[in-house]
Amino acid sequence: MRNFICFFLALLPACLIGQQVLDTTAIAKAITLADLNFTSAELDSMQEGVKDNQTIYREMHKRPIPNSLAFPFAFSPVPTGVMVPVKQSAIKWNIPLNVQIPADTNQLAFYSVLELAGLLQSKKITSVALTQFFLNRLRKWGDTLECVITLTPELALQQAAAADADLKKGIYRGPLHGIPYGLKDLFAVKGYKTTWGSVPYKDQVIDEDAFVYEQLRKAGAVLCAKLTLGELAYNDLWFGGKTRNPWDISQGSSGSSAGSASATVAGLLPFAIGTETLGSIVSPSHTCGATGLRPTFGSISRSGAMVLCWSLDKVGPICRSAEDAAVVFYYLKGTDGKDPGSMERSFNYTGVAPFKKLRIAYVSNYFDRIKKPAQQWDVIDVFRKLGAQVEPIVFPDSLLYPVNIIDPILSAESAAAFDELTRTNRDDLIRRQDKNFWPNSFRVARVIPAVEYINANRHRSTLIQAMHEFMKSYDVIITPSFAGSQLQITNLTGHPVVVFPIGFNQRGLPNSITLIGNLFDEATILAVAKAYQDATGFNKSHPGKFKR
Repeated sequence: MRNFICFFLALLPACLIGQQVLDTTAIAKAITLADLNFTSAELDSMQEGVKDNQTIYREMHKRPIPNSLAFPFAFSPVPTGVMVPVKQSAIKWNIPLNVQIPADTNQLAFYSVLELAGLLQSKKITSVALTQFFLNRLRKWGDTLECVITLTPELALQQAAAADADLKKGIYRGPLHGIPYGLKDLFAVKGYKTTWGSVPYKDQVIDEDAFVYEQLRKAGAVLCAKLTLGELAYNDLWFGGKTRNPWDISQGSSGSSAGSASATVAGLLPFAIGTETLGSIVSPSHTCGATGLRPTFGSISRSGAMVLCWSLDKVGPICRSAEDAAVVFYYLKGTDGKDPGSMERSFNYTGVAPFKKLRIAYVSNYFDRIKKPAQQWDVIDVFRKLGAQVEPIVFPDSLLYPVNIIDPILSAESAAAFDELTRTNRDDLIRRQDKNFWPNSFRVARVIPAVEYINANRHRSTLIQAMHEFMKSYDVIITPSFAGSQLQITNLTGHPVVVFPIGFNQRGLPNSITLIGNLFDEATILAVAKAYQDATGFNKSHPGKFKR
């Protein structure tokens, strides 16, 4: 692991940094949290240093430390000896110019990004008309799904008009030119609230345009709405309600990219942007039946976005097809230099899966827990019919992940990111106050010693190298989306995944599968997912309630 240095966590637990007397008894109690035991002489020697540290901490606490304050060190998922690919080839997107406006215009809601691009490029519809269409759907269904925090109609129509004007001049920026979309409301856009889904921040306006928004603006895309997220990027409960699953609105959408998945699947927008720290793209995509791409860590700058965890936060598209996800990712990737954890890298997508050459495996120790017949097993049959050689492998959970190191890493970093929230007691405003939610999690993190946080990341170095060695033999690994420890492992190592629908369970709710790829090889897993979707069409199933 390169360039990963701890941030300002106390060597001793924060319970000592208050009015409590710092005698040897207090220090002895504190060090038991780190599984240590010192002699009386050692404890006596520590007193002066601990008190000096306390003085430093108190001076630090007098200075503002908002969520946006930079953390100037970067986690890198790149193992020793691996080079980041940077040579970008031209991509020829398959934009169908013969696509027609449907007789029932409601069907436009479920057209793919490339189909809509074909309509715009062939001038069968204007971006203004298309934008107004999706704004109307957002107004009609947004409250039903509780998926919209802020509509941006003035901005959207302005951007759409500019896209149309460019087309008249012969300027075409690519397949996102004039296409409406939504942003998870943890990305800042000047002049609009950025609420993070949370009561303490529901009126917050940040005078910054997030990198993600800037990238999509340059591509000609049209921002129509800022969408819901679970409070401070956790699950689907936000300050205004609970985001709903379009297949059953009595159910939640999961999260935290709740509104992004819900709105996309319901046809309120052609695509949306989400983020993931530990499952926040995978889970709502699975629950709502979207196609979600969680790219290699660092592929997209997070500047202008809420920080939850510097070494785990990732940005990715939530769409209705793998090919749409490829288009959006291509225009999102890159860095502005403001996020030390991001990089420039190539993405050479062809949309073709050469199955005779690809090394594809399924995780037998996960699949064997699923009784046949089952949709997950059917996925393997589909790929074999497409010409793939799919072999069983054992995903070595216990070897790769013998200790749950993600908890201290995520907890410590998120508590640091929201230090000010905890210190001001504004965390009392958060809707959920149970022991499993952020306010308590941030408090618990105060007794994670800095040494243990750093050592958890040292163990992460071993995991990164081990996962790299394991993946060397495969191009694609097929796994049930939540089985075993693969979700924790791949989030820690930064490996890309794509999750997509494979049918419905007995309650009529979507089911999914996940493909794991090698670092920086999103192109392969997306092409393989596209081949499955072309062969099955499950991603083209849409919730009946929202077809009108």
